[in-house]
Amino acid sequence: MSDRPLRLLWFNLATDADAPNLGFTTEWINALAQHCEYIDVISMRVGRVDVAANVRVFSLGKERGFSEARRAFRFYRLLWALLRARRHDACFAHMQPLFAVMAAPLLRLHGVPLTLWYAHRAVTMRLRLAVMAATRVVSSSREGFRLSDGKLRITGQGIDVDRFTPADPAQGPFTLMSLGRIAPVKRLETLLSAAQLMAEHGARFKLRVLGTVYPQDRQYACDLRAQVNRDGLNDFVEFAGAVPHDQVPAELHRAHVMVNLSATGSIDKAVLEAMACGIPVVSANEAFVEMLSPWGGQLLAPPDDPKALAQRIQALMAMESCARVALGEELRSLVERDHSMQHLVENLVSVLRGGEPVA
Repeated sequence: MSDRPLRLLWFNLATDADAPNLGFTTEWINALAQHCEYIDVISMRVGRVDVAANVRVFSLGKERGFSEARRAFRFYRLLWALLRARRHDACFAHMQPLFAVMAAPLLRLHGVPLTLWYAHRAVTMRLRLAVMAATRVVSSSREGFRLSDGKLRITGQGIDVDRFTPADPAQGPFTLMSLGRIAPVKRLETLLSAAQLMAEHGARFKLRVLGTVYPQDRQYACDLRAQVNRDGLNDFVEFAGAVPHDQVPAELHRAHVMVNLSATGSIDKAVLEAMACGIPVVSANEAFVEMLSPWGGQLLAPPDDPKALAQRIQALMAMESCARVALGEELRSLVERDHSMQHLVENLVSVLRGGEPVA
């Protein structure tokens, strides 16, 4: 493939600049668009579209309540029309093994190589089929892809370090933050138990839990609120709801420490965003063991151990503010080096052209 701008077909779960969990994909699309002649995006659902002039977005209509059968018909109709009307150099399926499997025969017919992005510990039959169909597989880290496959390339995560930047240390009570969807995989009950231990020992703090609750997780969210009431934590814990993507940096700047106990087994973007803002993090996610190993005794906590978690948090609370700032600067440097948007885009462009990650 020549070095001319790419002509890219993109499969997306949600294209919505305001989406709390997937708003970042708009940033990725716009960053890749600078290296493309055009990008055609087929998205399961669409919200506020804020993309570059050389990007077109087509919705399958989930936001309008279209049935699965209608969405499948629309997918094939759109895909066939685009492949006939345009010449695509590559197809990028972002966390869309289903679309990858569905599209594979038509992509192969038109000679369009398929690159699948996948970053989660779950290994399903759909994923196995998608990997078989793909030319390449990319992930933010080795931990985010649990199949042994020679197609895998590691690109890093894409954090906009120009948006996620340090600010003056947060004012007011010492504030802990959990950011991400509220679901059992996030192990928030362990965080609340640690908060109870800290409160019993006289610690003064505020815990802000931010995130979306999906219908299947409503009972879990109710159980968390019941735990707060039962343990007398109402003065310590705030459930602040979902946060639009463009407001995340401001919310992070209100925190002194980010806590992430996710069991997804892949690099959690919210943790990297906090690090980019110079905020220390405490994580029980196995995907961060290697990354945070230089500060393992401080920033890594064993899973499902409220006492150990409380000890890690209280040690950070006891640090001088300038020491926490210095720690935050080290963490930001790590994100700048390995997980910046520029780093990701350079690697993706190289892989989509048929080459290897460049950094």
